[in-house]
Amino acid sequence: MTAFFNYVMRKTWHYQTRVGLSLYDIKGQGYLRETDLETYILELIPTLPKLEDLEESFYNFYICTAVRKPFLFLDPLRTHRVKIQDVLACGFLDDLLELRDEGLSVKKLEQNWFSAASALRIYGQYLHLDKDHNGILSKEELAAYGTGTLTSVFIERVFQESLTFETQMDYKTYLDFVLALENKGEPQALQYLFRFLDIRHQGYLDSFTLLYFFKAISDEITDSEQEPIKFEDVKDEIFDMAKPKDPCKITLQDLIACGQGELIVSILIDVNGFWSYESREDGGKQLEEK
Repeated sequence: MTAFFNYVMRKTWHYQTRVGLSLYDIKGQGYLRETDLETYILELIPTLPKLEDLEESFYNFYICTAVRKPFLFLDPLRTHRVKIQDVLACGFLDDLLELRDEGLSVKKLEQNWFSAASALRIYGQYLHLDKDHNGILSKEELAAYGTGTLTSVFIERVFQESLTFETQMDYKTYLDFVLALENKGEPQALQYLFRFLDIRHQGYLDSFTLLYFFKAISDEITDSEQEPIKFEDVKDEIFDMAKPKDPCKITLQDLIACGQGELIVSILIDVNGFWSYESREDGGKQLEEK
């Protein structure tokens, strides 16, 4: 009986939300533009108890933060619109409307991208990185992101491929960057990151590409006076994990299908990610010494 009741409530909520979102579909084509979704969230804020302490002066930053997730994951081709049916199906609205629950635990709030705590955390990190307080991030400032171990060549590629403001990164672009790095195992995040890795825009990663990124890791290893690691060993391990259809080329589809895309990306772009893999437990697969 409870299961049936929950099913009915779920169907009712789905219908009501579908109708509610459709009111913001100005052209009536089943899509929402970024501004449409921003308006929806703005008008939704007063109905969510867990956002009642959100300062009105922070609304614009909160809305910008909230909207980036559905657009990064539901609009990977960057058409600047998302299907209403995709918004309903993806579960993001569930997370947003979960903020109606006044009894929501602190842990769940911290894990919810749409919570005030999460938005303030992300924005606080951005302000901390912005050392010159000009509202945008330079390559040098972004390099301090997280543990500060993203390689310089990866940061360079991010700025080469991302839409920037006079070679500096604005908050909206930063949000996409954060979402991708915090969700590297998701296909859409891998698609976002793959364009930074595909340095020659050829649609795949080959030995040349892997060497390009490995060299930055190798330089860090040399600087820290650690024992050098052979590129061939790392290359073989990455190809073994990726299991590409073409033994010499790793495509985005290969990265997604192999289930090891997150690990492979971490090895290539993050010194800490590389060392975490290299120093994994003895029970794991080790780089063979040659």
